[in-house]
Amino acid sequence: MPKKLEGKVAVITGGSSGIGLATAKRFVEEGAYVFITGLHQEELDKAVATIGKNVTGVRTDVSKLEEIDNLYRTVAAEKRKIDIVLANAGVAEPKATPDVTPEHFDKMFDTNARGVYFTVQKALPLMNDGGSIILTASCNWPKGFPFYSTYSATKAAIRSFARTWTTERKIRTNVISPGPTDTPGVHSQVGSKEAADKLKAEFAAVTPLGRMGRPEEIASAALFLASEESSYVAGIDLPVDGGITGV
Repeated sequence: MPKKLEGKVAVITGGSSGIGLATAKRFVEEGAYVFITGLHQEELDKAVATIGKNVTGVRTDVSKLEEIDNLYRTVAAEKRKIDIVLANAGVAEPKATPDVTPEHFDKMFDTNARGVYFTVQKALPLMNDGGSIILTASCNWPKGFPFYSTYSATKAAIRSFARTWTTERKIRTNVISPGPTDTPGVHSQVGSKEAADKLKAEFAAVTPLGRMGRPEEIASAALFLASEESSYVAGIDLPVDGGITGV
């Protein structure tokens, strides 16, 4: 069977763990060469070793524009053109509205909204016509989950970006909105295994399918949007959330 991404070049931010790493693995299996980013060099090196071939890791903080520039200099030097961008890097820090500080607000928006915006903008000179831009949002953005006001707002911004970008260029832009997914990000929101287990149980309880998602399930949706199988799909939000936003 032909590989769905044979000969394609992809950039995946936040590719050293969780959804990004699962997607990078899947893209390489389907014939792509992948550039992945992450904040921590040790974790990035481990991800590159796990993927094993056809991958370059570039340590990048997407909230810093000079580091995004460095990412694309590396891509241009090695491959010259890009077919797929998955703007996936993000951070979640749940806080009740009275507890939100300007520093927290700026961190959320600098990474989740500004970082996504400039990850895409700075990729455009290298993008092939007919390419695919995929933005990772969240099932939070159309809902009203407590403690996620800033996070949800950043993901709503991402949904808006996709609408505008779809009308501007002949490059398909689509959004994936994952539901609660079993990744290291769950632990980072609470800081202990016990609290993470409790949070996972709460997430499963509000999901109609009765469980959290797996990173590989989100990766399958990303593969669809990256491949020619979605060649006439543009400007959509694809919920992959076990039914949370659909029922």
